[in-house]
Amino acid sequence: MTNPGTPPRILIVDDDADIRSLLADYLGEQGWLVSTAPDGMAMQQVLDNTPIDLIVLDLTLPGSDGLTLCRDLRARSAIPVVMLTARSAPLDRILGLELGADDYLCKPFEPRELLVRIRNVLRRNSAAIKEPSGSSAMWHFADWTLDENTRQLQNGAGLVVMLSGGEYRLLKAMLERPNRALNRDQLLNLTQGRETDPLDRSIDLHISRLRQKLGDDARAPRLIKTLRNEGYLLAATVTRGG
Repeated sequence: MTNPGTPPRILIVDDDADIRSLLADYLGEQGWLVSTAPDGMAMQQVLDNTPIDLIVLDLTLPGSDGLTLCRDLRARSAIPVVMLTARSAPLDRILGLELGADDYLCKPFEPRELLVRIRNVLRRNSAAIKEPSGSSAMWHFADWTLDENTRQLQNGAGLVVMLSGGEYRLLKAMLERPNRALNRDQLLNLTQGRETDPLDRSIDLHISRLRQKLGDDARAPRLIKTLRNEGYLLAATVTRGG
């Protein structure tokens, strides 16, 4: 992350030079700092040398595609990702969310819409990492500890798991309301500040990913339970402290 008070730094990863140039100019006009990369190798070089606040990642790239890059990135980093896709199939958007993207946008798109998406993700990300004065940043439940500062999950055996922005916000919302049924509308509003769309499956996808990372059997979950016609419930005693 860049230092507080400095403009956000955005990394545009797209193999189309015209799109990279257009987005770099447009986002730069907003006062943001913009880096660009044509592929995964160049993307990694930027990440190795520059603090990045958000990545705009094209799905179709030479070499490793956007889905692979998103999956590999999410295994080691919580940098927010907005994925661009020229594919209209819902499966591609679902895969992007499953692999840890925070949002997606289909090509062709208006730069203004991308700007709004980026602002929303950055705002949610910023709100999620702010810790109220005098409160602990550690949540304890079952055999797990969530560190709000690093967004890392760690179990009693020392296994450390990184969370995407969406996964982190969803888990934190449930930790704040343990043993309470929350439906999709409530969870979407708590994590993204908007009402659900009948076709929006992002909450279900984040639940699925959280279960995988927590080692929770989707067929018989013990932590994140599905309540028919009610939503989801975190079945655990939750404490907060150092």
